[in-house]
Amino acid sequence: MPSLWMTLTVIIYLFAIGFLGYRGFRSTHTASDYMVAGRRIHPYVMAMSYGATFISTSAIVGFGGAAGVFGMGLLWLTFLNIFLGIFVAFVAFGGRTRVMGLRLDAHTFPELLGRRYKSRFLQGAAAVIIFVFMPLYASAVLIGAAKYLGAQLGIPYETALFIFSAIIALYVIMGGIKGVMYTDALQGTIMLLGMIILIVLTYKSLGGISASHRELSSLASMVPEKLAKGGHLGWTAMPKFGSPLWWTLVSTIVMGVGIGVLAMPQLAVRYMTVKSNKELNRAVPVGGVFILVMTGVAFVVGALTNVYFFRTVGKISIAAAAGDVEAIIPMYIKQAMPAWFSILFMLTLLSAAMSTLSSQFHAMGTSFGRDLVEQAIRKGKGVGGVLATRLGVLIGILVSVWLGYELEKQFGKEGIAIVARGTAIFFGLCACAFLPMYVGALWTRAVTKAGAIAGMLSGAFASLLWMLFVHEKESTALLLCNKLFGVRSLAIRMVEGPEAGQMVEQFIKHGKIIWAFVDPLIIGLPLAIVVTVVVSLLTRKFSEEHLQRCFGAPPKAV
Repeated sequence: MPSLWMTLTVIIYLFAIGFLGYRGFRSTHTASDYMVAGRRIHPYVMAMSYGATFISTSAIVGFGGAAGVFGMGLLWLTFLNIFLGIFVAFVAFGGRTRVMGLRLDAHTFPELLGRRYKSRFLQGAAAVIIFVFMPLYASAVLIGAAKYLGAQLGIPYETALFIFSAIIALYVIMGGIKGVMYTDALQGTIMLLGMIILIVLTYKSLGGISASHRELSSLASMVPEKLAKGGHLGWTAMPKFGSPLWWTLVSTIVMGVGIGVLAMPQLAVRYMTVKSNKELNRAVPVGGVFILVMTGVAFVVGALTNVYFFRTVGKISIAAAAGDVEAIIPMYIKQAMPAWFSILFMLTLLSAAMSTLSSQFHAMGTSFGRDLVEQAIRKGKGVGGVLATRLGVLIGILVSVWLGYELEKQFGKEGIAIVARGTAIFFGLCACAFLPMYVGALWTRAVTKAGAIAGMLSGAFASLLWMLFVHEKESTALLLCNKLFGVRSLAIRMVEGPEAGQMVEQFIKHGKIIWAFVDPLIIGLPLAIVVTVVVSLLTRKFSEEHLQRCFGAPPKAV
């Protein structure tokens, strides 16, 4: 049963969230307020909202647990998150997105792309991708939060799932993005505090930085046989180059999430909420420190849980958690940390999940209401866009909750990393579908309407087909390949059977690629780039008048 202090803390926290959501509701009067916060958000609020939206239970519970399996190699994702997700995103993408969004009066990511390329079809198609596939990402975040909340409060998973979703739904539907960003700022601050204390307590309990890392290195001989055959070389080393685990870590987790962040609709819209590029630049150090602490601590602590569990129960993390990757961090907190920290960490996870989910639900709602219904279907002639957006938020929440229930029911007991996997799928899909035309929209006048549409569709379909029929993790979970062809992946035969380990070693030795472990990003993104460029070279360019509206007048020759 939860303690009195834990219950009181949760009640106070929810009252604070409710107040900020109500404040957002009271200051929301127009569609611009509801979708881009009137373009006047403070840089600290913007940076914390961006970071808190970016970092969810996926990073802490999902990827933290994955670090218990893969080890310190996940820190490459921290590097990409800071370099691409903060510095490049804010300095390069953010300023151009803000200015172009203002020029074109765009309120959402799909609307920015649709108006830049003068295509309601493109805007509607982008909205469909977001509205159909973002619930998978949202459900992954819900699973991580509901599992931990249920364990801490002593309530069933299903009850935690529904209560948690209902609270978020209330302030997102009513307060729009202002309600989302105000609560994000508070939640991000709580997350930052919680993770700083976690790393300090972890190193203190394990005997210091040097001692704990040396002991983690010495555990390389304890790598389970299955992981060793897949290329695992220990928790302070990268997996063997070209091995299945190397491909999973590098192409799916590091590159999929690290690159995909640049094309996240719920993050890109944040750039349009501040009043100047100067405000964006002021947000860079805040966002950089936030991401460093959040992901760096999660991945380091996740790897070091192997030291703790080996000392206490003689097992490594994944064995101690009975194969459930998402259970590693919660188990560690419960057993290794003082009781008072469990309350703070629960607030950290609640904040991480609520901040990400509220932004996801808002993005789903605006995609449905603004982009699909009002702009693509009714061709900009409809009214009541905010009402349709609120309906879209509600539908997105209901679908996400249903997926959260079904996925946990079907795969939660099988040791499948649902949280990390669902996050990586959506990040990779967005990179393949949106990134080439997003880059083209901001930096070049040469990409055409046909090129942008062809690139988006080719990237999206290539990524989805690879998930459904080739990439072993997704094709196994999605079941379609097995139903149609009788195998869980069309490329899996080469690494299955009684001599699977030897076959994998031979493929690595001879430099051959094991396609079943190559992430869809590696296939879909290059294809989308090539198709965008080729089709743009062969099709009609935009008029100079339209390009000047998007970019401003070209500089005069001296």
